[in-house]
Amino acid sequence: MGKYQLDTKGQVAVAKYHEKLKPAKFDKKQQLEKIRAEYLKKKQKQTDK
Repeated sequence: MGKYQLDTKGQVAVAKYHEKLKPAKFDKKQQLEKIRAEYLKKKQKQTDK
């Protein structure tokens, strides 16, 4: 086993700390949906003119 053993309270604290530091997962589907919505808005404005 490792030199430093953490009790359950310490393990929870470490897990929470790493969770905060982890970058937000890039969601490709969500990104595409956002781009598509913006495109449709622009398209709608152009046709309204």
